[in-house]
Amino acid sequence: MEFIRDYADWFYLIGAVLFILTLRGLSGPKTAIAGNRYGMIAMAIAVITTFFVAENPVVWMIVGAMALGAIVGIARARTVSMTQMPETVALMHSLVGLAAVLIAVAAIIHNNELAKLDVGLLQANGVNFHEMSKVHLFELFVGCFVGAITFTASVFAYGKLAAKKWAKTISGTWVKPVQALIFIAMFAAGIHFFLTGNMTSFWAMTGLALVFGWVWIAPVGGGDMPVVVSLLNSFSGWAAAGIGFTLENNMLIVAGSLVGSSGAILSYIMCKAMNRSIINVLFGGAMGGTAVVVDAGDKAPRNHRSGSADDAGFLMSNADSVVIVPGYGMAQGRAQNAVKELANLLKEQGVTVRFAIHPVAGRMPGHMNVLLAEADVPYEDILEMDEINSDFPATDVVLVIGANDVVNPAAKDDPSSPIYGMPILEAHKARTIMVIKRSMATGYAGLDNDLFYNDKTMMIFGDSKKVVEDMTKAINGNGH
Repeated sequence: MEFIRDYADWFYLIGAVLFILTLRGLSGPKTAIAGNRYGMIAMAIAVITTFFVAENPVVWMIVGAMALGAIVGIARARTVSMTQMPETVALMHSLVGLAAVLIAVAAIIHNNELAKLDVGLLQANGVNFHEMSKVHLFELFVGCFVGAITFTASVFAYGKLAAKKWAKTISGTWVKPVQALIFIAMFAAGIHFFLTGNMTSFWAMTGLALVFGWVWIAPVGGGDMPVVVSLLNSFSGWAAAGIGFTLENNMLIVAGSLVGSSGAILSYIMCKAMNRSIINVLFGGAMGGTAVVVDAGDKAPRNHRSGSADDAGFLMSNADSVVIVPGYGMAQGRAQNAVKELANLLKEQGVTVRFAIHPVAGRMPGHMNVLLAEADVPYEDILEMDEINSDFPATDVVLVIGANDVVNPAAKDDPSSPIYGMPILEAHKARTIMVIKRSMATGYAGLDNDLFYNDKTMMIFGDSKKVVEDMTKAINGNGH
């Protein structure tokens, strides 16, 4: 349509504004739904406008690819569970990186093939050909290697989060030298391509970038995966922005830059919450990789106190205030709806119930917030770490559901701990602590938790959903 083609820049501007409103909406749970809608409208405008401004588009290929993507996307959205959301997000990032690589490859091959043809013949057929400038080569260089790193790094993050056997953490003194050698070789091949346009160097750069992405993320331990997912989100945005320059598509540049910058800011916030630098997370060894689980032969067995769901129900029903700390165990047990029912029942009995959220709880940014929002837990009952930490000493009961490192007092008390200095939810200061876990096994970062052996702590073993449901029955007087 001529109208869309003539006013393409205006449509792109509208889309850019909507993408900005999307980020603003996604900054809070109350406005997240509206933010998502803005994003959907913006993407629809971007796709339709680009479709009509493209020169000589192969319609059946474009429509076919869009239809296939829609089918896969809808099917995945309908079947994925909330516990699988972190790895699903990582997998989506990998596709953005792969798209950036394929677009860069297609652009270069297309340009090289046109360069072999007669310029006059091309002009006679309405094709305007200009040899790629150094600027275009640089854009392709950046977009391609960032996209390649994002692709394989995200694939590994997906495997790690989904507990795939092939996504094994690597460690050893050889790792960092190998990472450095691959990166230097990749960068050297990329510079040679940029200076000469040599295709062999381009393929070498791409291949080395794919290898580097894997080797770069493989040493990172499980405790740092939420930061990695956030950072890869940023990388996917910058890769898209780089390719946007290559395709001279303003909308892709704006959208990619927004994703890249917001992902970088979120990564910084999460690292700050862990009291670590992004360099330390990515190159200094992971919490899970550096933590040493003490063998029973090296240290005397530690005693813990266990109890039942009936005991927990009695204590909570007689409390004035209860704080619930959700962790990945709640996600794994799909217990969010049962937890909401428990909270509502306690409120009916006059108990003040609130939820305490740590910035890196779960396996992706905002994981616990999403689960609680899915269960329609009131937003005003959900408090961030900085808002609620000062209230723990006056709290009668803290119920920890499958959280480990984010409530580990070693982060404050043990200078030898790998997580020393990391801000935590200070649940250990409450009058009574109850912890729901399947066993005494360590958490995702591989660290034993001092909270579990606290004199004020009662361990309740079992599936989180079943245990919470039994607590609700006990409070109702039906647990006997």
